[in-house]
Amino acid sequence: MGGVIVDCGVYAEGERQDLPKDPETVARAIDDDRESFGWIGLHEPSHAEMERVQHLFNLHDLAVEDALQIHQRPKVERFGDTILVVLRTLWYVDEGDAVETGQVTVFIGQRYVVTVRHGKGGELATTRHQLEERASMLGHGPAAVLWAICDAIVDDYESVAEQVEIDVDEIESSVFSPERTSDAERIYRLKREVLEMRRAIDPLREPMEQFAHGVAGLGPKASPFFRDVSDHLSRVSEQTESIDILLQSALNAHLARVSVQQNDDMRKISAWVAIAAVPTMLAGIYGMNFDNMPELRWHFGYYAVLLLMATVCTTMYRFFRKVGWL
Repeated sequence: MGGVIVDCGVYAEGERQDLPKDPETVARAIDDDRESFGWIGLHEPSHAEMERVQHLFNLHDLAVEDALQIHQRPKVERFGDTILVVLRTLWYVDEGDAVETGQVTVFIGQRYVVTVRHGKGGELATTRHQLEERASMLGHGPAAVLWAICDAIVDDYESVAEQVEIDVDEIESSVFSPERTSDAERIYRLKREVLEMRRAIDPLREPMEQFAHGVAGLGPKASPFFRDVSDHLSRVSEQTESIDILLQSALNAHLARVSVQQNDDMRKISAWVAIAAVPTMLAGIYGMNFDNMPELRWHFGYYAVLLLMATVCTTMYRFFRKVGWL
């Protein structure tokens, strides 16, 4: 199980205790010292590995099932004295204009925190180290850990939204450029990625509002910190909605421009067909070779017909240029 456990720590009065990194040690330490709490971080554990932690901290079966199954909807649930928080992580892959998703499940008890992470995003090592440097924050117990995790994940949301906005600016420039471009596929791809963002962000707004107004088990002192997270989440939610609206507007503008370009092409084709019809008609008439056509024996007839064709075609060409068809 060593490769699954990212880190284990026991904290007392904001300081990390120098203990072996395994779940049994954490469980024993918090039983011996009623003032401490433990934080166990897991990455993509198996059922057997998760059951081991479940028995140590008496986690509910349904909560453990949610932690093992990825692509859960973000939510907050209470199972006895344990609060279950499911968060979706986001990170951006610029090469494919793709927003990749993962999941972090957090079990919050009175004296323990268990985090279960799936996917490459939402790494919590940096969050843990930053929190360990702030003893005053760690002194608030498990609530401080939950706040730090939520804050880090919401910051990632903002980073992803900023990167998507850069791509939206590129699309707008392409759509309104004088050159002919095909942007519909990229716009659709980005709209699908924005939908993934909204699935991660929007369901989380209500739980963060609850934390901001106080939830039993987290303590009243944690509320101001969650209000800050809630504000950031509302901002990135509005930002994501604006991106979606801009993409829809860009798609509408692109389709309208394609329609105008097609109309221009049809006008040009129609104009050239009309010009080509004149020599075709004259050549067809004088190619019938009837004996009663007096022009057939006229010495200058061939040159006159060529001149007539050139005159009519030139006149039509100038007319179509004047009206903007060519």
